[in-house]
Amino acid sequence: MKVLSFCPSSAVSASLPGLIIFFITYHIHKLESAQFSVTGPGHPVTAVVGEATVLPCHLSPRMSAVNMEVRWFRSQFSAVVHLYRDGQDQYREQMPDYHGKTELLKDGIMDGNVSLQILNIRRSDEGQYHCFVKDDVFYEEAILELKVAALGSNPLISVESHQDGGIRVVCQSAGWYPEPKVLWRDLSGQELPSLSEAKSLGDSGLFETENSIIIKERSNQNLSCWIRNTFLNQEKESTVYIADFFFPRVNPWIVALSVILLVLFVCFIGLTVYLFKMKGKHLGEINDLQRELDWRRNIVCPVNVTLDPDTAHPQLVLSDDRKSVRCGDTRQNPPDNPERFDTEPWVLGCEGFTSGRHCWEVEVVAGRYWAVGMARESVRRKGRISHSPEEGIWAVERGWWGQFQALTSPETPLPLSRAPSRIRVCLDCDRGQVTFIGAGDEAPIFTFPPGPIPGERIRPWLRLWPGSQLSLCP
Repeated sequence: MKVLSFCPSSAVSASLPGLIIFFITYHIHKLESAQFSVTGPGHPVTAVVGEATVLPCHLSPRMSAVNMEVRWFRSQFSAVVHLYRDGQDQYREQMPDYHGKTELLKDGIMDGNVSLQILNIRRSDEGQYHCFVKDDVFYEEAILELKVAALGSNPLISVESHQDGGIRVVCQSAGWYPEPKVLWRDLSGQELPSLSEAKSLGDSGLFETENSIIIKERSNQNLSCWIRNTFLNQEKESTVYIADFFFPRVNPWIVALSVILLVLFVCFIGLTVYLFKMKGKHLGEINDLQRELDWRRNIVCPVNVTLDPDTAHPQLVLSDDRKSVRCGDTRQNPPDNPERFDTEPWVLGCEGFTSGRHCWEVEVVAGRYWAVGMARESVRRKGRISHSPEEGIWAVERGWWGQFQALTSPETPLPLSRAPSRIRVCLDCDRGQVTFIGAGDEAPIFTFPPGPIPGERIRPWLRLWPGSQLSLCP
């Protein structure tokens, strides 16, 4: 790239012509050096909470972006949403809020398509996104606007009380974004005036609404609560009919007594259902406890397991005895065999089990972020997969925010004051049960629901982040 200079001392006698020549030369040089432009949609992209969406972005003219740097970020260059560099995705600089949520769609990367897919959209994902593409010293970027919307729950209509010679009816709903429009309508679709309206933002950033109306006897006894998301142009509706006997007569105490009896009857039914559920829950807890006692009573001695270097991610470093592993800051260059994990810092144990009861212990030597468990031998080694029993992984982890959780689908938070430093992993192949126990105090951590174990070998599985180290206990 050429470097242009301007000397102030030489411009004393001809400052204006010198400046004109400088800027003309600069812009000609910029036009000559331009290789491509980065373009996105000319309108905001709409996404629905809980679903996936794609932020379109491509190069013009079409050219391969395989060897370029593609950086998606928010307001600051360092606030990385997704980073692709050196021919592969880089996750170390990614913001924790987007960990496991993004994917650069590489099907069209040879044609300059660098679109980004974001999974499980949240309210906080709304805002501007920068699509930055760099090739050597040349770079361009496009700015996209993401609008987030949510369609809330079905309206819940309830009869509250007598008021002003009629009945006060309330409509409630939650989980809307942006702020929804609420209307009452009669049987013919005519809009009815509401008595009061209250809207508030919940903890998830979504709107909750409560709207009330007064219904008079023999007028508008059929009514609907209609809630609309004007951004998505979608709506939800619930209808109710208010019978005559609910309205106050000459003696309002009769109506009040009827309402009270109805409420008591509903409460009685609800209490009966609740007690049955609680009884079933306690029986289930007793059965779970009995199964846990049976498991501990029949548990076998821990087996001696080692780590398989052929499966270790290039960022993982195994000890000579293959009993310990740590996650380094740089990737090594081991042979890229079919058994090796290439995306996530995972490693499998050498030993595998197809029947009987087995257990082994893992000690957390260092680090705040790690996962311990087991995986079926056929678990996919290339690309990204979800961490769940459906994908062949049973594990517990200490995540980015320090939360301790079981990797179910979705994750199950574990109510522990702190993650244990030594964990016993137990496998009962015959019963299809996977259990985690604190090796220090023998306290149960989590048991996956019993299910069929696939007819293949089940092997120890570890996941580490930079700075973490785990060891298999003797």
